Amino acid sequence: MNPLKTVYIALGSNEGARINFLQQAIQKIQQKTGEVLAVSKVYETPAMGFEGNPFLNACIAVSSRFKPHKILTQLLEIEKIMGRQRKPGGYHNRPIDLDLLLVEEEILTSEQLTVPHPAMHLRNFVLAPLADIAAEVKHPLRNVRVKTLFEAVDKNGLQLSSDKLQLPKKFSFSGFNYIAVEGNIGAGKTSFATMVSQDFNAKLILERFKDNPFLPKFYEDQSRYAFPLEMSFLADRYQQLSDDLAQYDLFKDFVISDYDVFKSLIFAKITLHEDEYLLYQKLFHLMYKELVKPDLYVYLYQNTDRLLQNIKKRGREYEQNIEADYLANINRSYLSFIKSQPGLNVKIIDISELDFVKRREDYLMLLEEIFKV
Repeated sequence: MNPLKTVYIALGSNEGARINFLQQAIQKIQQKTGEVLAVSKVYETPAMGFEGNPFLNACIAVSSRFKPHKILTQLLEIEKIMGRQRKPGGYHNRPIDLDLLLVEEEILTSEQLTVPHPAMHLRNFVLAPLADIAAEVKHPLRNVRVKTLFEAVDKNGLQLSSDKLQLPKKFSFSGFNYIAVEGNIGAGKTSFATMVSQDFNAKLILERFKDNPFLPKFYEDQSRYAFPLEMSFLADRYQQLSDDLAQYDLFKDFVISDYDVFKSLIFAKITLHEDEYLLYQKLFHLMYKELVKPDLYVYLYQNTDRLLQNIKKRGREYEQNIEADYLANINRSYLSFIKSQPGLNVKIIDISELDFVKRREDYLMLLEEIFKV
């Protein structure tokens, strides 16, 4: 998963319902590219380089995980959807024009894309709205702040418009203190919990399964290593959740984890012999009653075929021999547990056809399902 970066995009329109086109483009960028963090004032300028209608111009700041070339592709798709037809032979009237200006401090030159935008420092209709939302940001090549570039540029023809643009509606996890994200092996729970923590200022708790020395051995010889594996997982999960949930973080809004400790009992019931499970169950309930319970439990369901694809794709050697029946049994056990907990605030969401890491539309769809009443 790529890290979040702040990108700056210029918007322009000189055809049709100009302000509506700008607002529609902002909404589509929110859906495809990333969270729109800031929207500038709107400016009107004459058409540049051709005889045409005056333009309305604005800039937005967007928090995105996508790489610059992918963002360019998304912007071109949005232009096309909104009716822009790129014609040969210079500039033309257009309902929408979207330009990628800056991607933090990145410098990029390719046949398709140049970042920073090569002409941004010359254009008052870019610098004026950009200075509204990024005055202190430095041009990576010129090492000069945006506000200084704007002060130096010719202001001829630049007028502040009375039109205003709105930030898109945002999701909010207010009201939740602790959210647990669960799912089968390869369901995407770690990716989703990480994305939510980054986007909504949450403290992230990730299961420390990579450090468990019994896990590779378990996949080689389940009957021999099941009990030490499940006991070590239980001890580690109990300690981690006890410590992390007890430590209040003033700078975070809530806590999100990529597991719930009850998964220990679910997996133990599948992997242990009956006498081992009875002993394990007693120990589990002694620990479980001491832990804080999540006030929202999200279960990401994926069908077995999709899980096997995900496991193969991520390439952990010790997971490659996991069988379909084992995964199907885990899914059944989770759903059985959920049904046995009438007081649990749970959302079961089928994401078998979604790819919320690569497609922001799927990520937003998943969030909508969580907040659906």
